[in-house]
Amino acid sequence: MKKKNFYIETLGCKVNQYESDGIASCLEEKGLVRGEKKSSADLCIINTCAVTSKAGMQSRQAIRKIIRDNPHAKIIVTGCHAQTDPNLIKKIEEVDQIVCHKDKTLIADLITGQASDQATERAIDQPPSSSKAPFVFLPPDHSKENRFLSFDKPVKGNMTRAYLKIQDGCNAFCTYCIVPYARGSSVSMPESEVFKHLAGLAGSGFNEVIITGIHTGMYGLELDPPTSLINLLKTMDKEKLVNRVRISSIEPTEISEGLIELAGQGHILCDHFHIPLQSGDDEILKKMKRPYSSRFFEDMVLKIHEKLPFAGIGVDTLIGFPSETDKQFENTFNLIEKLPISYLHVFPFSARKGTPAYHFDGKLPPEVIKERCARIRKLDKEKQSAFIQANRGKKLKGLVQKTQDRQSGLLKAVTSNYLTILLEKNDSLKGKLVDLIYEQCDSGMNPIGKVIGSTD
Repeated sequence: MKKKNFYIETLGCKVNQYESDGIASCLEEKGLVRGEKKSSADLCIINTCAVTSKAGMQSRQAIRKIIRDNPHAKIIVTGCHAQTDPNLIKKIEEVDQIVCHKDKTLIADLITGQASDQATERAIDQPPSSSKAPFVFLPPDHSKENRFLSFDKPVKGNMTRAYLKIQDGCNAFCTYCIVPYARGSSVSMPESEVFKHLAGLAGSGFNEVIITGIHTGMYGLELDPPTSLINLLKTMDKEKLVNRVRISSIEPTEISEGLIELAGQGHILCDHFHIPLQSGDDEILKKMKRPYSSRFFEDMVLKIHEKLPFAGIGVDTLIGFPSETDKQFENTFNLIEKLPISYLHVFPFSARKGTPAYHFDGKLPPEVIKERCARIRKLDKEKQSAFIQANRGKKLKGLVQKTQDRQSGLLKAVTSNYLTILLEKNDSLKGKLVDLIYEQCDSGMNPIGKVIGSTD
């Protein structure tokens, strides 16, 4: 008998990617087979994003496209957009089921008819996210009475680098952000479980684990007894269960000198910091309800650069916030231009219903936001080029990816400071940590390097 196959479409952040891989693990344990995007899936799951109104619209577009491509498949929608705007999704008649955030662990049981009637009804009715929701483990441990308490098999996914979600939810309530309403308040994976997962990933051959969360720097503050991200990282550094650990994103106020030191030579934390700035203007930062000033951000970036001069420093920007003047935009542009930043993620402001900023006066014309984003993206290319040049001829440590570069067919290695170096094809290197160096770039400014030693 042919096994049923399923496809998962993931939109949004790394946390969503982790959770999609967890859902896939649950389904595979039930005997289903994960497939690529095609028109013959028996089950399609869309894990949606709601970070902006555009993301919500893109989520609905993705749902409709998958329905068109898979007219006979069962369609399940989950994720943040399913949590915040279930009524919009219910208007898409072909959707069979909407599953709320805390019930993602039940999707496999819902498919196989093993979930309780109460759980099935709860998933369909789509309740609001509870501020008291526990940390959701994927896959769940059905041997426990409470499926949220423990699981000692890690989510592996199908990538060279593994994700590990250690935190969920957010208490910040920035005025433009819907995420706290979708995922509730901050909750953390117990420290003992974090190390079970790390050990499992190490045992499966992963050389790098990306620590992720919605507000990762809040890790452990609500646990009993309380702990912190820095304490967790110090223990990881001491235990060295994996070769290296990377933080997916961290707030500027949560980068301490101790954290920077943990990314130095001889430690397992990668010298790569992805930091949300959003705006370089103090008045706009206040309207966003961001708890720092442009001067604080500048000092923090310079401190990282002083201690780790080759560290990768990525920055999120939110361009065109309501009432942002030309001068306020220039403050953002000038701050980024003078700082040793490696790359930028540029987001145009999109008014998100359900957030305070949705009602703010002074919304900018789309063409103004588009022009400003274009200028920031041009600056991003300049920053990337400068960072690539700064690393030319330097000995670097890279993790060779299992997938090749699509355009050139060469191997890709991701360095500790988040450069992608192209290497001559050698399948024996895939998944391994190597010492490498690069001295030239191709026409697209992609560094082309050579391996000078393996560290495995």
